[in-house]
Amino acid sequence: MEYRRLGNTGLKVSEISLGSWLTYGGYVEEQNATASIDKAYDLGINFFDTANVYMRGEAEIVVGKALKKYQRDSYVLATKVFWPMGDGPNDRGLSRKHIIEQCHASLKRLNTDYVDIYYCHRYDKETPLEETLRALDDLVRQGKVFYVGVSEWTAEQITEAVHLADKKLLDRIVVNQPQYSMLERYIEKEVLPVCQKHGIGQVVWSPLAQGVLTGKYQKGEKAPEGSRAAQEKYKSLFGLLTDENLDKVEKLKEVAADHKLSLPTLALAWILRQPNVASALVGASRPEQLEENVKASGVKLSDETLARIEDILR
Repeated sequence: MEYRRLGNTGLKVSEISLGSWLTYGGYVEEQNATASIDKAYDLGINFFDTANVYMRGEAEIVVGKALKKYQRDSYVLATKVFWPMGDGPNDRGLSRKHIIEQCHASLKRLNTDYVDIYYCHRYDKETPLEETLRALDDLVRQGKVFYVGVSEWTAEQITEAVHLADKKLLDRIVVNQPQYSMLERYIEKEVLPVCQKHGIGQVVWSPLAQGVLTGKYQKGEKAPEGSRAAQEKYKSLFGLLTDENLDKVEKLKEVAADHKLSLPTLALAWILRQPNVASALVGASRPEQLEENVKASGVKLSDETLARIEDILR
């Protein structure tokens, strides 16, 4: 496993990190979740990601319990705040009240004194940005949060937050968590340039395009039994599962085979070609999936290979 600095900070995170969205606390039983976290740690993954909203706190409980056996300073732990955690008017968003209360609730569920990274899970148009940034700054000063991040904010929103933090001498955003993969590249146009300018690193989610880039889905065939795409409640997540994308996947398999790589390894190595990407966030329902994913760390794709991939993706 190789490690990269998170943006312009001194924090180093593994190039492959383990998330818990749609997996731990619900879709995957706790025994498998714990085994996957243990396998990740053994493979050199030092970066674990969750959120308060994942299964309404259950994912945090599973992650916290699994990591408790390891020395706290040996791993980097991230969680998030924004989405509703109750039915009340203040049980959502990025108000001071919701941020502070949810941070305390997350720390309790994770059974830890601090989180390394605390993300604003989305942008809150109903709360003044200064209120949000001041609440986060307070948590940093109290030692409950070490670094502040955002997820799925626009380039304009990130720029505004950076300028306001500098003006008010508040702790800066240092990490962004966007969706990014061979099949979802919207961040390349504006978000990446803005983040590079301001020293904000990327920790990208869904780098395997909801599993489309694993090669397990075949054109004209039903989704494999047991896969999320085969389950009614997850079908809305699979906008990337199109005939056009499956045609691209078949061509990408050939590129991977020519380099003696699996398709997931190629897809993750392609993500890591971006110097502004600190880590690619993968999910795992079984420990053995991680053994293949971590092979992407340190893989360097030649200019010729990148050009070939670009031709396919166009």
